[in-house]
Amino acid sequence: MGKAALTTGAYQTKSIIAGAQRCINLYMEQNPEGVVFPFTHYPTPGLTTVASSGQTSWRGLYYASNNQLYGVCGNTFYSISTDWILSPIGTLASSTGTVSMVDNQVDLLIVDGTSAGYDYNITTNTFTTINQPGFYGSNQVNYVDGYFVCNYPGTREWYISLINTAEFDPLYYASKSGSPDNLVGIGISRRYIYLLGEFTSEVWFNAGNTSFPFQILPGSFIQYGCAATNSIAQMDGEVYWLAQSPQGQAYVCRSQNFGAVQISTFAMDQEFQTYGKLSDAIGYTYEVNGHFFYVLTFPQANKTWVFDLSNNQWNEWLWTDNDGNFNRHRSNCFAFANGNLVVGDWQNGNLYVLDQNNYSDFGGPIVRVRSFYHTEDDDSNRLRYKQFIAEMESGNAPATVYLSWSDDRGKTYGNPVSQTMGTTGQYLTSISWWRLGMARDRVFQLQWSDPVKTALNGAFVDVAQNHK
Repeated sequence: MGKAALTTGAYQTKSIIAGAQRCINLYMEQNPEGVVFPFTHYPTPGLTTVASSGQTSWRGLYYASNNQLYGVCGNTFYSISTDWILSPIGTLASSTGTVSMVDNQVDLLIVDGTSAGYDYNITTNTFTTINQPGFYGSNQVNYVDGYFVCNYPGTREWYISLINTAEFDPLYYASKSGSPDNLVGIGISRRYIYLLGEFTSEVWFNAGNTSFPFQILPGSFIQYGCAATNSIAQMDGEVYWLAQSPQGQAYVCRSQNFGAVQISTFAMDQEFQTYGKLSDAIGYTYEVNGHFFYVLTFPQANKTWVFDLSNNQWNEWLWTDNDGNFNRHRSNCFAFANGNLVVGDWQNGNLYVLDQNNYSDFGGPIVRVRSFYHTEDDDSNRLRYKQFIAEMESGNAPATVYLSWSDDRGKTYGNPVSQTMGTTGQYLTSISWWRLGMARDRVFQLQWSDPVKTALNGAFVDVAQNHK
């Protein structure tokens, strides 16, 4: 009996004859050397509801230096207590779009991509609109070496506050200088400032200059730009973003040695070209069980991708609606606060905790899907499939798993066939399907959604040639 091991994540190629793999709501973890299967697939966290604002979309979350969680939902700025009480603090002029927040231990600044900005003094609990001649609004606000760092929307310029204050001087600004394309957003990592333009990018550092403290890092220039301001995120000392080249191609990059490397697959890049809009992409990072994840959501395309730094693989993170359709994940923003992975919903005002012990999305099913590689004979003979055994953790509670397969190279799949995963205590249940017919090129696919702890290693397949 052959072993069907899974060593890569989601990879549906431009032509499915090369790859038709889906990995939905599962992430991979490499096993120790000598284990029968090299990787195990674990379920992504579920959503546990902890609060609701009564408004629509959560636009941003931020855990401040005073150990207080803050968030913006609709047009309202809230403080969020450790027992999830939402207390309104102030009102923004806008009610949609991503917001960015950061503090310097005294002032917490909020920007939303418009010319407006807001200052919440966390020592005096006062919320004010920023009205200074040196403040021009920003798509994002960052902080480094005592300075608030902002971009001037729609220009090549960026500017900073005076050190250790929320005061802005009209003369304290600089321009992205290596290329004439406008500045899209700013990423900061290891105290270096990444100025990400429309088609090119450059790195600056604090040189301690009197007139303006920062200057361009000699020899640093990146021939990639940024397709979406809010895709920019930091993880493990590097900057991640949805990039684009002067030639028009979109892909996901991470910084490396003050340059950039592509981390998206060719299959993903091809799919990006089918999205009607890329500039609305939202990115954030989080860590769980030693895995660092970069989450990238495309609201208009209704899709969420997740990159796992531990194995450089991607998976799809999707929510299932009442009609059984896949949609982008419910999370619209993220903050790690008081030991919790907190996310805000993009539609209903709910605040959730990403919960590894919850196998549902606020009570609804999480459908988990894993497709296998193409199975075919070297001489293109028809193969007879006697048995398929799913190597899965079972016996934690009653559950059902479904097997379907495609005999047209992954174009279409037949009706799923159910099999029990055993009931409570039946840890050695053999999850098997028999007499599965013949095909020249078959792709198997497993699917399950019961709110039960489980994991998938791979499968064993009993197959024989049929020369007729």
